[in-house]
Amino acid sequence: MHAHAWITSIGKRLSKLIFDPESLPVASVAGEPALPDERLSADWLRSRFATPPGWTPESTDEHWLRKSDASPVPAAVLLPIVIREDGPTMLLTQRTAHLHDHAGQVSLPGGRVDRTDSSATDTALRETEEEVGLHRRHIEVVGTLPDYFTGTGFRITPVVALVQPPFELQADTFEVAEIFEVPLAFLMNGQNHQRRIIELPDGAGCRTFYSMPYGRFFIWGATAGMLRNLFHFLRA
Repeated sequence: MHAHAWITSIGKRLSKLIFDPESLPVASVAGEPALPDERLSADWLRSRFATPPGWTPESTDEHWLRKSDASPVPAAVLLPIVIREDGPTMLLTQRTAHLHDHAGQVSLPGGRVDRTDSSATDTALRETEEEVGLHRRHIEVVGTLPDYFTGTGFRITPVVALVQPPFELQADTFEVAEIFEVPLAFLMNGQNHQRRIIELPDGAGCRTFYSMPYGRFFIWGATAGMLRNLFHFLRA
């Protein structure tokens, strides 16, 4: 089987794999200390992206599905850091249960690159406005993180931005079941980064993924992986 067909076959099996990620045992906890409070301020975040340090993104098990001659679907998401008086938060969504890709999962606002988009940043801003109604006039893009490849065939560019309240949100009810915020301090603490393992069907091996449970929301998979890389970037 050619590499492109092989990755497509594996990706389809992954996308159709039905399991409850919350039911899987925690294999380990990453355990790094929380970022200091000063690194969560808007000014520090702007400075970090303006003069980025040397750092290494964390590889995930999803990368082994990617072959050099495959053509992943380009996409972009926004990591919207909301500057609240009592501390910054990350705006996230719960996807509706009927969607074809990543149904019911906690997600960052975003989606596939459209041919009319001028850049990955344009994609992230357009998709964010379409999904949650957050207008780009409230959004200050500060930078991007390295592309994140998923086993389901996407190449996602994470676009990091600061969001200044007040603003209004309006969910696209076809795609978004709920909009919520999580304290950035919680997400930028390695004590809250769990590793879980799932055995894939048809002898395809095991996959390790991150989870960051927060209250009734279970953040995992690609979303947790991109947040994990934001953590590495900010702590470098």
